[in-house]
Amino acid sequence: MGNDIGHPELPELIALFVYQQRNPEAVDIPQPCPQILEKGYSYESAVATFYAPSDLCGVGGMHHQRIHACSSWRNGPPCYDCVFAEKDPSLAGFHGLFVTQVIMFFSFSYWNICYPCALVWWFSVIGEKPCPNTGMWMVEPEFDENGERVVSVIHLESIMWPAHLIGIYGNDHIPCDFKCTDSLSAFAAFYVNKYSDYHAFQLAF
Repeated sequence: MGNDIGHPELPELIALFVYQQRNPEAVDIPQPCPQILEKGYSYESAVATFYAPSDLCGVGGMHHQRIHACSSWRNGPPCYDCVFAEKDPSLAGFHGLFVTQVIMFFSFSYWNICYPCALVWWFSVIGEKPCPNTGMWMVEPEFDENGERVVSVIHLESIMWPAHLIGIYGNDHIPCDFKCTDSLSAFAAFYVNKYSDYHAFQLAF
């Protein structure tokens, strides 16, 4: 599965994820983590379901939104959505969240426990405050010491809501043939759009 998506290190990432799930208080992580030989199942999307007391439309205020991670969207280019992931529930707004981009949704079982997961790329926050001109937080792709995007496995329950990123364009003109499907790979930094919908605004700002 990892080879198919260009991440042959997936078994090691899963082993690390399971160790952290089973030892949440552990500080030292064994190197390497024991390998887990199990079948896995991948999915092209997941649905975030939530209760919005400020919006009672629908069934008792319940809402949902689909998050995609697929190599081809409607027989076209790939679609890998960005999401807010929980960092610290005791912190308010964006301070308690991560921004990640989902590469793959998958699940596996270990010792009769099913783990629904997501393989994600990470973004790091630029600065300690939102941009003074736009009021939006800024993020940039996170890279390791080898210049590769930081990737890891997270539990599906840590995903809060889709996140919409806007490229920070600078003073240069954008080519006329620029495609929106390339926007997450064409820019070095992004605004976290707080105006995408009011659920994202309430959650992150």
